[in-house]
Amino acid sequence: MGGAGGPGATTARALAEAGRTVRVIDKRLHVAGNAYDEYDAHGVLIHRYGPHIFHTKDEQVFDFLSRFTEWRPYEHRVRSVVNGVAYPFPINRDTLNRLYGLNLDEAGAAAFFARVREARDPIRTSEDVVLASVGRDLYEKFFLNYTRKQWGLEPSQLKAGVAARIPVRTDTDDRYFTDPFQTMPLRGYTKMFAAMLDHPNIELKLGMDFLAQREALLDRTANGGKIPHVVYTGPLDAWFDHCYGRLPYRSLRFEHEHLPHTARYQEVGTVNYPNEHAYTRITEYKHLTGQTHAGTSITREYPVAEGEPYYPIPGTDNEALSQRYLSRAAKEQGVTFIGRLAEYRYYNMDQVVAAALAAAGKLSGK
Repeated sequence: MGGAGGPGATTARALAEAGRTVRVIDKRLHVAGNAYDEYDAHGVLIHRYGPHIFHTKDEQVFDFLSRFTEWRPYEHRVRSVVNGVAYPFPINRDTLNRLYGLNLDEAGAAAFFARVREARDPIRTSEDVVLASVGRDLYEKFFLNYTRKQWGLEPSQLKAGVAARIPVRTDTDDRYFTDPFQTMPLRGYTKMFAAMLDHPNIELKLGMDFLAQREALLDRTANGGKIPHVVYTGPLDAWFDHCYGRLPYRSLRFEHEHLPHTARYQEVGTVNYPNEHAYTRITEYKHLTGQTHAGTSITREYPVAEGEPYYPIPGTDNEALSQRYLSRAAKEQGVTFIGRLAEYRYYNMDQVVAAALAAAGKLSGK
């Protein structure tokens, strides 16, 4: 099976505990996939591929992961900079009051949103969602340019579900998520995934490109037998040799910086820059990890078109192509496709784990 990140590691552990022998193959030289964290050269624990914040409503997922890590309670907060001022994001009552110089209570905030909303029927795109929720001025200040940078598309070209993930609040709750379980692995994601993959029925092969050696790997194992089943977590179109054309995936470039004489760079873990700069956001990791250090380390994220695939692009024009591949994947014998890339679907981390546990249950009959 492919991948030592969330979908692959979760499936591998569940199958191993069901008595199956599992080989996990990852082309990277480390486990944990994009959630990989490590201490940088200055001793600060950073997320090498951008911030990963764990949150879930799913108690089963939380209980499963709790077997492999202790937790540090953490509620993620985000600010979004507009005209040089950092406002709470997602938009809440404090955002409105500070931005417009108002003194709204909760009912007043609800009335404000009701007054500025634009009727959009039907709601098909991200632009429709946001305009129908907060109106044009807030859309242009907080969403429009951020979306252009993040996806390389106009909000009118993206499916509605992209923007529907971001709530709008009439209270002053400035947490990015409101799930009952909001925590971070106490010693980091890499150690959590390493513990998950530490099982006598799991063989881990790092630095191996599964697709490049697919024919040989599918023909035989070390003892010459057939591989009974493959769990694939890579790009969906790559499995089928891009036979219908390439599916678009969005990539990221990370600019990591250590500030040796700065104990705290920003007031919250992540600050968005929707309108200025080529990067979309800056994350400061000491907020996430609780680490004590004289300096601090930050990461700027630059969305790019080419590079390692990170996000399927939920554009309205991609729907037909992705459905062709997904239809073919559903008929593929001896292969299960799991994860963001393999299902061409935007998953949160807990959703990936839940999907992997469900798939492992079907494969093992448990």
